[in-house]
Amino acid sequence: MAALHKQVEEHESGDELDINPVYFREKSCEIPRYRLPEHGVLPRTALQVVRDELILDGNARLNLATFVTTWMEPEAEELMAECSSKNMIDKDEYPQTAELERRCVNILGSLWNAPSGGEAVGCSTTGSSEACMLGGMALLWRWRARQRAAGAATGRPNLVMGSNVQVCWEKFCRYWDVEPRYVPVVPGRYHLGAAEAVAVCDANTIGVVVILGSTMDGSYEPVSEVNSALDRLHAEKGLDVPIHVDGASGGFIAPFLQPDLEWDFRLPRVASINTSGHKFGLVYPGVGWIIWRDPACLPEDLIFRVNYLGGEMPTFALNFSRPGAQVAAQYFNFLRLGYSGYRHVQQTCQDIAMYLSGEIAKLGPFELLTDGSELPVFAFRLRDDVAGYSVFDVSERLRMRGWQVPAYTFPENLTDMAVMRIVIRNGFSMDLANLLLDDLRLHVRILEHHPQTQMPPELQAKRQSFAH
Repeated sequence: MAALHKQVEEHESGDELDINPVYFREKSCEIPRYRLPEHGVLPRTALQVVRDELILDGNARLNLATFVTTWMEPEAEELMAECSSKNMIDKDEYPQTAELERRCVNILGSLWNAPSGGEAVGCSTTGSSEACMLGGMALLWRWRARQRAAGAATGRPNLVMGSNVQVCWEKFCRYWDVEPRYVPVVPGRYHLGAAEAVAVCDANTIGVVVILGSTMDGSYEPVSEVNSALDRLHAEKGLDVPIHVDGASGGFIAPFLQPDLEWDFRLPRVASINTSGHKFGLVYPGVGWIIWRDPACLPEDLIFRVNYLGGEMPTFALNFSRPGAQVAAQYFNFLRLGYSGYRHVQQTCQDIAMYLSGEIAKLGPFELLTDGSELPVFAFRLRDDVAGYSVFDVSERLRMRGWQVPAYTFPENLTDMAVMRIVIRNGFSMDLANLLLDDLRLHVRILEHHPQTQMPPELQAKRQSFAH
């Protein structure tokens, strides 16, 4: 008891060092938002200030909009912290990190049935967006080489893809001056169709992008059908068009849940595949991967050799310095889970997705576009006969409980169709799924009894824009 009395006396003495500096001792310090402060603060003060602001963010675990990993095992987090100071690009100083990258590339090459007989050709990236850029550049450079060899012009390249593609492909076309040829979505077909893709190919087509699977609804695009259709185009018109598979999510799902599905290097026109290690590869952001079928699919003049970091180093990337933590974590996952572990994790996600989609379909006002049987992702919309509220209203009410379930409209041609989408990731349990269902049932009842259509049009538009 004597010690307790002493502590009370010390606090009563007015010793400010015993009081949280953010709320007392630093109260007179100015903490500007958009310029450097004149003087620094204690490290704990800076930590508290930043933490206090970040509590305004949503809970990442309840974010059913994102495909990005939001949970990893404590051992993986520990490993990432240890490797965060290593510069991934400096392979001479960190040769074992470079070796782990090489192993991951070969593991993915094997998983995707790359031709055997040598090292897989590929690299890590900051994410699928960078990987897509690299894949697109390789397609463009190879097309230019073919055109020059044939004495043809190289000024008007085009890339064929569905209008549902992720924005990184739009960026690629704009940044590299490639004409995007979008195959529009239509009722009943919400992604690229094989016949429709081939119909817009010509001698200037550098490739066809096929997505495994679409961020709009989680569905797989028909890679094998596109491959066969391009074979027929080659036989009939002599046009030899390669495929890039954007497997940002499906590259880590299909090998485990649909092993017999032919979408990868088993198809001869697939020149390259990208995936996101930070999506269903189960690593925190940001890491992506791209693998080419063989060295011939990656033009040599795209590769730079840098020697100022201590030894000659080949590099093909849009980004240079980045931490080695995510690559180490990817290799950790490969060791930790193995094939059976990945299969079990992905199957669990899919089981929860299909359970959740089935229960939502039973609620009454909703109809499914997809059910989670491809990616563990599904999309649903309100039935045409439901009036008084929209999916944007449902999304906003769920957010009141912390759930982040996006509502958005489909691309051109189907912009009048608004949907909601749910992504099930590792760390989202069946218990959380049932809690989400409870809240969804509650808020649907509330919306049915208190319609939102009385709201002024400008406010309704603002709410829909915010939810979108």
